[in-house]
Amino acid sequence: MDRHADAFLEMLAAERGAARNTIAAYAADLSDFAAHCTARGMRAADATPELVQSYLRGLSDLGLAARTAARRLSALRQFFRFLAREGVRPDDPTELQESPKLPASLPKALSEAEVEALIGAAARLPGHRGPLAVALLELLYSSGLRVSELVALHAAALRPGAPLVAVMGKGGKERLVPVSNRAREAALAARPAPKEGARPSRWLFPSRAAGGHITRQAVGIILKDAALAAGLDPDRVSPHVLRHSFASHLLGRGADLRSLQILLGHADIATTQIYTKVLEERLRKLVEDHHPLADGNGETRHDAPAPQ
Repeated sequence: MDRHADAFLEMLAAERGAARNTIAAYAADLSDFAAHCTARGMRAADATPELVQSYLRGLSDLGLAARTAARRLSALRQFFRFLAREGVRPDDPTELQESPKLPASLPKALSEAEVEALIGAAARLPGHRGPLAVALLELLYSSGLRVSELVALHAAALRPGAPLVAVMGKGGKERLVPVSNRAREAALAARPAPKEGARPSRWLFPSRAAGGHITRQAVGIILKDAALAAGLDPDRVSPHVLRHSFASHLLGRGADLRSLQILLGHADIATTQIYTKVLEERLRKLVEDHHPLADGNGETRHDAPAPQ
């Protein structure tokens, strides 16, 4: 990694508030590109459009997914725009490079019945694990929180009579999310009583972990336990799947994309538009189930008798 890449990563942390995992991913992508450039006798900061193109072509030849190639191109674009802004170079070699076409992907949502079964099974987990699992599930599913937002909730976040909770999302951007009474009660019931003489934790879900709060990994493990108790495949249950389920079920019940974008904390409506597939399926099923000339298979009958 050269000094320009280091400066770019420092900018991501200082100006954009990028998470540690995000910075590590950018560092890995830039290192891979730098190795490609070095093998061809050039520094990454001096790369030409042809060198960028040959790098992306090499990713395709290696059989890497289009989504991986698109992510790496995005990292390079941001890196070279940073260099241009800092006056290190006058141009952006990625400017005319087309992004790989990504396959449309549907959210892997649970059904509403499966979510209810999951919460019911979570309540049967032994000891304090049961109330904790219920609280985590209720908050993830009722508010569409990212797991990083969930674990960082402060103890004072769920104030009585306050239907909205402020959370810190990606890039240090704060947004308000609704919390149902059911989720609020579950979260408060799961909070352990402070030991005598000890100061109450500042976190909603305290733990002995280094950060003082429950970790993302611990949340994932608890959800897998609840899935097993509910008779569901644990590979189908994760914090991200519950966020998808929140969005899919809201849209399926009539929510609009703009409202969904705000609730999910997406900076760009294009990110939310993946859920249009859910909307399309709902409209198709509506016609299939209720149109008088539909045959039940999404096809319109042409042999229906003419109205008298």
